[in-house]
Amino acid sequence: MVQPFKKGPDYIDPMWLTRASGRSCYNLDYNTQSEDEIRATFKRHAVNAGFALIEGNKGLHDGVDVEGCDCNAAMAKLLGASVVLVLDTIGLTRGIVPLVLGYQAFDRDVTIAGVILNRVAGPRHEGKLRAALEHYTDIPILGALGRDEQLALTERHLGLTTPCEVNRADTMVRRLRMAVNDGIDLDRIIEIAEPASISPESDLRPVQATVKDVRLGIARDVAFNFYYPDDLEALEKAGAKLIHFDALQDSRLPDIDGLFIGGGFPEMQMAALEANASLRGEIRDAAASGLPVYAECGGLMYLCRSISWRGKCREMVGAVPFDAVMHERPQGRGLVSLEQTGRCPWAPPRSAMRQPVRGHEFHHAALVNGPADTSYAYRVARGFGIDGQHDGIVIGNLMASFCHLRDTGQDRWAERFVSFVRSCGHRSRNDIATPVQDHLSGHRQEPVRLKSAAGHNTF
Repeated sequence: MVQPFKKGPDYIDPMWLTRASGRSCYNLDYNTQSEDEIRATFKRHAVNAGFALIEGNKGLHDGVDVEGCDCNAAMAKLLGASVVLVLDTIGLTRGIVPLVLGYQAFDRDVTIAGVILNRVAGPRHEGKLRAALEHYTDIPILGALGRDEQLALTERHLGLTTPCEVNRADTMVRRLRMAVNDGIDLDRIIEIAEPASISPESDLRPVQATVKDVRLGIARDVAFNFYYPDDLEALEKAGAKLIHFDALQDSRLPDIDGLFIGGGFPEMQMAALEANASLRGEIRDAAASGLPVYAECGGLMYLCRSISWRGKCREMVGAVPFDAVMHERPQGRGLVSLEQTGRCPWAPPRSAMRQPVRGHEFHHAALVNGPADTSYAYRVARGFGIDGQHDGIVIGNLMASFCHLRDTGQDRWAERFVSFVRSCGHRSRNDIATPVQDHLSGHRQEPVRLKSAAGHNTF
């Protein structure tokens, strides 16, 4: 069994790695995790797999830190993993040699165990590449993949298309598997991986079962599918039973106590989202009546009054008094650092308020036509957020932001959110308290209390 990992913040690559391996792909991210957390995450999920594969991001030595403390090479050294370089060979023949020698010489503590030649033009081109590498270097050539449009995934404004949007995604995976089987020496790669094998440690003991007493709705469909698997596991560990629904197909909300709408591509599905007016109305009414709601990026756009893109404007939920407008260029992109204002309904205690919240953003949307006195959960120290200064719109028991969070030691948002949902009481569709209107106060507010089915306030 192959256990996949993805280095850095990413949703789409892990979806394909999950689809190909049949196992959830987990992110290893210096921005949101300590080195101890990275090791623990790796060990926890790799210990029962026969082979652990970590896909890097950008180049081997690329990162934010000038000394490389957050790059792929640093990750390889941290985990004791060998590196296989996958090199794009378009336009290269003998010139591949200084490229490989440079990687070897730049950091001698990194074990470069071999190279894979990618997008070779044909047997003649591959022969020239192999001859040059074998003459000048001692790096093993582990195989080659040719240029084949049938192996290419379509890219767009936020990266690759997701498996749920690709017709016959499993056919694509099978095609890629066949190309790798035919062109790559998998036995040699498995041998290379053996030195990085791990054994169970005491900190990897099984997590005790948790009573799931909170029903949390999760929008999970072709429009909204950006969720970290360990964040969903953290929500369950905190006591949430995850109730998935389809924002395009389901006409009603399930019976839930709280709602989480992750990121995705609502602009690609905005006609279908608009057509599902009954669900949009239920979400709008539930949010106005105090249902705890958390939304990230695409979820925030969906909660706005409308989404405009490529000359078309579609009506959305209307729980957030802004309009989302798509632009050709990113409006916010990269790592984010946020400062808590204390206005989020599930903000941490004041003692932990000074610790920055780290995450990432990647959105082509901007919010316009909103009220000047909007209340925000965060001040932006790094990134863009809503307006370059703020992120996390707070309205009653709703908080929606462009930033994608990760539940790690630096910000245990999942436990706080589930605790807040629990404190609001179980939702009854036909018996919900009047929402709090004064949500723009500079102080952290008390949650809107929801009535139980018996009609008694639940505290």
